[in-house]
Amino acid sequence: MNFDWNDIPLLLALARHGSMSAAGRSLGIDPSTMSRRLAAAEQSLQTRLFIRDTTRYHATEAGQVFLAYAERVLGDVQSMLLDTRSEASEVGGAVRLTSIDFLFSHWLVEHMPALASTYPELQLQLLVANQSLSFTRREADFALRLARPQDDAALVMRKVGDLGFAVYGAECHVGLTREQWCEQPWLAYGEELDGMPEMKWLGNLSPSLRCPLRVSSVSTLVQACATGMGLALLPCLLGERHGLRRLGAGPELHREVWLLSHRDAGRIGRYQAVSRWLTECFERDAARLRGDVISPG
Repeated sequence: MNFDWNDIPLLLALARHGSMSAAGRSLGIDPSTMSRRLAAAEQSLQTRLFIRDTTRYHATEAGQVFLAYAERVLGDVQSMLLDTRSEASEVGGAVRLTSIDFLFSHWLVEHMPALASTYPELQLQLLVANQSLSFTRREADFALRLARPQDDAALVMRKVGDLGFAVYGAECHVGLTREQWCEQPWLAYGEELDGMPEMKWLGNLSPSLRCPLRVSSVSTLVQACATGMGLALLPCLLGERHGLRRLGAGPELHREVWLLSHRDAGRIGRYQAVSRWLTECFERDAARLRGDVISPG
């Protein structure tokens, strides 16, 4: 059977109006096309669907069976399209966002009440991770990364901000000159993170720095720095929130922040809303994230 499903609205219109001309006008189709499509449908089904008397077209018994099913099929299709459009535009449901921990806990969480108030049906799921996740396999919907990622077939990426890093110390380190920095103990990341820009900056400062403590967590680094154990190169966002003192005139290093998303995210309402929210958060706090201004303690 080679039935053309596009003929269903035409056959329903013919049953409703009773004439080729009236049915054609309702659909914007000329009567000759209506007649040709009716003949093709009947030939495909090998069944007479309509008979014509002196006044109008009438459905045969087989035609009545066909039309009853056709009404339901067309209604289901229209409901499917309506529900799909509604789902695409509705701002509700789960959105998975992955990032390194301190961007969540020390910054983005401040802005989440506004998002929840605007979109109460939205559920934001925060995944603390810095490893690459597959957008093709939908392991995440959005990711914030401090480096431009490798290409992913399903990936859309754009830079949304810059994160500043400065040298911080406890109150006992206030007044140290830049020349004295190399004489101080430094707190650093573990050897497995030697490729990070922060560690490369330390290496350029001096290849023989004394590092009594190496950690894998930036939060631990901040807490250790607050004890006066040594100096640390920290995100300005964290250093000033924890009452540490910035040494030096300004940020020593900037890292780009990239927003990653699936290429289809722009078509779905909840993803559009989260993408706009993230962009606004970065724009509003751009100077603070760069370390241009002192954050409130």
